[in-house]
Amino acid sequence: MKTKNKYNDAIPLYSHIAEDLRLKILSEEWKPGDRIPAELVLCELYHVSRITIRKSIDELVRENLLFRERAKGTFVCDWEEEEEEHYTLVRSFTNEMKELGKEALTLKAEIHIYKADKKLSRYLNIDIGDPVMMLKRLRGTKGQAFAYFINYFTYRDEYPKDDASYFGSLYALLKKHGVIINQEKEYIEAVSPSKEVQDMLNVDKYQPILKRVRMTRQADSNFREYSECYYIGNQYRYYIDFGDVKWRE
Repeated sequence: MKTKNKYNDAIPLYSHIAEDLRLKILSEEWKPGDRIPAELVLCELYHVSRITIRKSIDELVRENLLFRERAKGTFVCDWEEEEEEHYTLVRSFTNEMKELGKEALTLKAEIHIYKADKKLSRYLNIDIGDPVMMLKRLRGTKGQAFAYFINYFTYRDEYPKDDASYFGSLYALLKKHGVIINQEKEYIEAVSPSKEVQDMLNVDKYQPILKRVRMTRQADSNFREYSECYYIGNQYRYYIDFGDVKWRE
């Protein structure tokens, strides 16, 4: 009797599996340098064909989360590291807009203390139920809102608890508290908007949305951040500079 797959919506099966593998990498269940299970083992785990598993792995290789070595297997990539003075390795929305000649605006900001669920506990390397800072912001430029950000980051007593403190750059605020982001991973995908995203960006359920997931941390500290950023697809472009990329064969 054939096993019924739990994934039954319109999203390709390999994308669902890639998301599950991605979680294992970003949460460091699979650590940098680890060899992941063989394709045939993953086929048995997910009850899918080898072609489907290979497509899932290919997606993560393109995102520089995994790399292959001939005759050895597939391995988890290491975090990218920069010198501390280059903390803008992670560009803020404010700087992105400035580079495009536009002024970034935060139209709404809400800061909450949130209890970590299983997913966040893995991303932020904390226990389930531990306090987490949760920041929700509606952002854009003058007269136009086109981005909705949800940031979760490690709790500290000294972080501001008032909404007004979070209308500027989050990374500039963190720097004032001694947090300098110098390691990051991220990926981007096209998604259909959830009800929350529809309401915040004033779009319908058919509007293409660009979802950007980012996980950052500060080396040699316990600070970690996990964020989900949603952009209206036809109003935002994401530019990547490949000038210093080291290609891996």
